Amino acid sequence: MKVLKKIAFLLLVILIGIQFYRPEQNSLPGDHMADFITETNPSDEVRMILKQSCYDCHSNHTEYPWYNSIAPVSYWIADHVKDGKKHLNFSEWSTYELKKKDHKLEELIEEVEESEMPLREYTWTHKEAQLSAEQKAALMDWAKRTRALYQLNLRPE
Repeated sequence: MKVLKKIAFLLLVILIGIQFYRPEQNSLPGDHMADFITETNPSDEVRMILKQSCYDCHSNHTEYPWYNSIAPVSYWIADHVKDGKKHLNFSEWSTYELKKKDHKLEELIEEVEESEMPLREYTWTHKEAQLSAEQKAALMDWAKRTRALYQLNLRPE
């Protein structure tokens, strides 16, 4: 029993200690979506869907919930955001080559169609991020139309 108490005490000390070391937050100032919005021209409905369901993990600005101040949750969220930005970062859209933009939209369509995005872990605490069938359709239709425009520009002359 003494061993269990020592382990419990050690875990408590570690838990308290990590509260003082926080991961870097994804909160750069500025309008991170301007280039993306201008280039892809989503409808107001699609803009709202992207804002509510995508931008927190796929841009350079995350709106953090209150519980992000508590470790180890803060590390878990930081890892999700880092991974999300690795796959697609709307804030970096203007740096992507045309072929990469087309591919990212193709992946977006697949992920939404297969209900892989937004992540279930995200929608547990962000109910507004859950996509209805109509929202999925609107998002995929916009992405398909935008891809078609990119593909026209990718064709050799």
